[in-house]
Amino acid sequence: MSTVVHEFAWPDRVVVGTIGAPGSRTFYLQVRTGRQIVSIALEKQQSAQLAEKIDEILDQLSTLEGNPFSVPASTPIELVDNDQLESVEEQFRAGVMSMGWDPTTMQIVIEAYPLIDADDDGLLDDDEADGPEVLRVHMPVGTARAFAKRAREVVGAGRPACPLCGDPVDADGHICTLPEA
Repeated sequence: MSTVVHEFAWPDRVVVGTIGAPGSRTFYLQVRTGRQIVSIALEKQQSAQLAEKIDEILDQLSTLEGNPFSVPASTPIELVDNDQLESVEEQFRAGVMSMGWDPTTMQIVIEAYPLIDADDDGLLDDDEADGPEVLRVHMPVGTARAFAKRAREVVGAGRPACPLCGDPVDADGHICTLPEA
C-alpha cells in the first residue's frame, strides 16, 4: 500500500486557524492550491512551535551575507491573511512534524504525519482502502513569514493567562493552582 502524499509546492494559501470558542478550539493547518484544500488538525503547541521554528530559520537565513534568499525581516503587508478558514474537512490529526529549508527552491518545507494511536501497532489493516498519509507544504520566504505571524496571533487569541499561576482563565472563573505560602 502506498503513502498518500498531499503535496503543495507553491500554495495559494497556507494558514493556521481555529474552529470553536477559546478553551475548546481545534487548531488546523490549512493549505490550498486552486480548488484543492487540505486541513489537518494540530495541537495549540504544535501551532506555536511551527511559528517559532519558521521565524528561527528565516532569521538565520537573513543574516547570511547579502541576504541571498531575500528573506523579509517582517511580514510583507500584501501577504497578511486574516480571513477565516475555508471549508474544513479534517484529513488527519498531526502527530510527528518536521521542518526544513530547501535551498533549490528557496522555500521552507513542512511535513506532517498522522498521529498514531498508542494501542495501534502502526500496521494498516487489509481492509483499509488508503495507505498512510503525509502533508508536505513548501512555502516561499514571504509566505512563511506571514504564516508564522498569523500562527502566533491565533495561538495568542485564546483564553487569558492567570497572572499568578499562568494557567488559562475560563469564562466561568479560575481556581489558581499556586500553593498557598
